[in-house]
Amino acid sequence: MELSQLLAILLIGAVSGWLAGLIRQGYGFGLWGNMIVGILGAFIGQWIFERLNVHIGSGLLNQIFTSVVGALVLLFVIGLFKGK
Repeated sequence: MELSQLLAILLIGAVSGWLAGLIRQGYGFGLWGNMIVGILGAFIGQWIFERLNVHIGSGLLNQIFTSVVGALVLLFVIGLFKGK
């Protein structure tokens, strides 16, 4: 993995986690926590969309949308365990 790919993953993860934190008020974890939630959300969102056979398209917006959906699912599960 090249440095540019790693930076792109971190940037998409940060944006996705931040957006999910805004959508789901009170579930933000700061910059680093949001990056982790966004990156994990990307894997979760990709897995969900593959299982549902949903194909939105390609490109940056698709990656961000998929990551945000996955991050929201992850935040929902975290909320179940935190009791919010």
